[in-house]
Amino acid sequence: MDSAVGPHFSGLRLDSRRLSSSSLPNSPSSANGNGKADAAAANGFASPRVAGTRQPFVIGTRLASPRSPPPCGLALALGIFRLSWGVRRDGVGKTTVCDMIIQQLHDHRVVLVNQDSFYRGLTEEQSEHVQDYNFDHPDAFDTDRLLECMGKLKSGQSVNIPIYDFKNHRRCSESFRKVNASDVIILEGILVFHDQRVRDLMDMKIFVDTDADIRLARRIMRDTIERARDVTSVLEQYGRFVKPAFDDFVLPSKKYADVIIPRGGDNHVAIDLIVQHIRTKLGQHDLCKIYPNIHVVHTTFQIRGMHTLIRDRDITTPDFVFYSDRLIRLVVEHGLGHLPFTEKQVVTPTGSTYTGVDFCKKLCGVSIVRSGESMENALRACCKGIKIGKILIHRVGDDGQQIIYHKLPMDIAERHVLLLDPVLGTGNSANQAIELLIRKGVPEDRIIFLNLISTPEGVHCVCKRFPRLKIITSEIDVGLNEEYRVIPGLGEYGDRYFGTD
Repeated sequence: MDSAVGPHFSGLRLDSRRLSSSSLPNSPSSANGNGKADAAAANGFASPRVAGTRQPFVIGTRLASPRSPPPCGLALALGIFRLSWGVRRDGVGKTTVCDMIIQQLHDHRVVLVNQDSFYRGLTEEQSEHVQDYNFDHPDAFDTDRLLECMGKLKSGQSVNIPIYDFKNHRRCSESFRKVNASDVIILEGILVFHDQRVRDLMDMKIFVDTDADIRLARRIMRDTIERARDVTSVLEQYGRFVKPAFDDFVLPSKKYADVIIPRGGDNHVAIDLIVQHIRTKLGQHDLCKIYPNIHVVHTTFQIRGMHTLIRDRDITTPDFVFYSDRLIRLVVEHGLGHLPFTEKQVVTPTGSTYTGVDFCKKLCGVSIVRSGESMENALRACCKGIKIGKILIHRVGDDGQQIIYHKLPMDIAERHVLLLDPVLGTGNSANQAIELLIRKGVPEDRIIFLNLISTPEGVHCVCKRFPRLKIITSEIDVGLNEEYRVIPGLGEYGDRYFGTD
């Protein structure tokens, strides 16, 4: 038994990034600024949600030319090796796209799954006439077994990938390749785009294209030199199976590709762009892939360290306030970056002209009392003379929440609004405040909700109801416990900040 060995994640793994979208509640939840549940029964919470594993990034790589069956007598244990055998056999080039992606993603766990490992075993009758068997047809693969293995990998489970014996044209009954859960899964093969069920598993689909004349020339050179085959047999096989399979199955599926790479492994620019895109996606929480309107401040060790301090139950109140203010300032600055800007030119002291941008003038803040008031100083420090309104929301037993007080700028309908509340727990308080702002004439897409921590339940609740609103947060926590408190959370944020705990 061989374990999949490749580049492994070497940095700090954040628990807040491990939540799968499958752990989201089926019905919208409620949230309050303190992280407690507001009318849990009324909002359909039967039990708390627990975090799952983070979804890996799945890449499907399609080759422009299908493979040909290996000549009799050639034994290859595919799947044992990390190298992309299918790419190499198809004349794309020795430096394959899959290998280059794996090498550049050296700080993440990456695994390669080869479609060739899922060839069906030949019967005795088929083995006797192996030269007439079409290895390039979709029916030659056990797609159901492939789907089963990929489904387990996506859910964070280890799987045993079959090993196909190309000498006997059967699976090795006692051998398999163990593949562990990874950050990136590359599924490589000639027909990985043919079946819609397989395509639906992929986050990115790459079609590697190489000129047909080059592919054929490389195939002839390889089979005549490495496998002692004559040119006539190579061309006969190409005409009977390879070219028809390309026309019937490969070329039509090219339309499903997200990225088409001409020149294969020689196209370093395309591969660099793909690797950068994967790194960006891996840096996002899974919820950011579902809801493009939620933005998490890029995590650094400084930010992680400040979260560690304010989450410590033994921290002093002055230190809690100090580090909370630092984090709030970062969230506010990040939120301001999502406001519209206009181009502006100024003359510098050297007499030169500098082309920059002008800040949005129509802006105000609205804090949800009382925890949201802890964010007002940071907003004032960033926006000189900004107007700040207030909304007070009160829990009323199991009947939900009601707004009992609000004081907002008279012209708020003409402004962009920064809604302030440090904790997005279940979602109810946020929804109440957002609904009030909309009733006052504020367009939904002009509201930016700023908070320090969010829960998946709260994000799901707010984003599903208000898809055009933006949420800016510094971290997404695991979820809510049995008492609908944020875990790991901050505790009663207002009491801790204002020293009334």
